[in-house]
Amino acid sequence: MGIQIIQDNKSVRHEYHIIETFEAGLVLTGSEVKSIRDRSIQLKDSYIAFKGHEAFLQNAHISVYKSSSYNNHHPERLRKILLHRAELEKIYAALREKGLTCVASKVYFKEGR
Repeated sequence: MGIQIIQDNKSVRHEYHIIETFEAGLVLTGSEVKSIRDRSIQLKDSYIAFKGHEAFLQNAHISVYKSSSYNNHHPERLRKILLHRAELEKIYAALREKGLTCVASKVYFKEGR
């Protein structure tokens, strides 16, 4: 099945110096997945922030799925990032000690996930 790129935030490469990249999962609701498959996502101005020892994607806009019922998602809610603990600790330490910024550069489905 391969990789299906949904959104590529090209401005990240122009505005930031990329030191390291990580592949992470996102905790999404059903209507968010359907909206993303319709390519209704915007990563501009999105970034990763920590609350405790968990990472969250902030300011990513996933449009409301039009065919969904009353139980739809909020377009700019916090979405939990799924990474291994060692990766989370490495990113957290870099953000705290070096004053770096962590941003989302791509959203894609890999082998249907």
